[in-house]
Amino acid sequence: MSKKLSVELVSPERELWAGEGDMVIAKTTEGEIGIQPGHIPVLATLAPGSVVRVLGGRESGEVRAAAHGGFISVADDRISILAEVAELAEDVDAERARVALRDAVSDEAAANAAEAQERAERARSRLRAVGEDV
Repeated sequence: MSKKLSVELVSPERELWAGEGDMVIAKTTEGEIGIQPGHIPVLATLAPGSVVRVLGGRESGEVRAAAHGGFISVADDRISILAEVAELAEDVDAERARVALRDAVSDEAAANAAEAQERAERARSRLRAVGEDV
């Protein structure tokens, strides 16, 4: 039997998912990282509006989540993803995310462009988590 990673994905509100996986892929502020069993210890900041993927993490073969801010910690084949805000792909309302993205993009030229850009990143992350190319 091959070695597995122990993975937990949590936000301040709740634990979203915990289980085993073969590989975790996440985008950090330093670039995309892929973690397999035996990986060296890492502590990294998640990139804004990123998608975290746990391969081999479910019967379907993959767990996907939109993650907004936070950290990823890797040590001894244990991975903790501590997101400021996170949503599992199956919990994302894609139509609502499309509307939020459209609204945020139209608001980017307004007075609070930074806040609109942040809303747009969150919406894009949600859409990428459900498999849409944005």
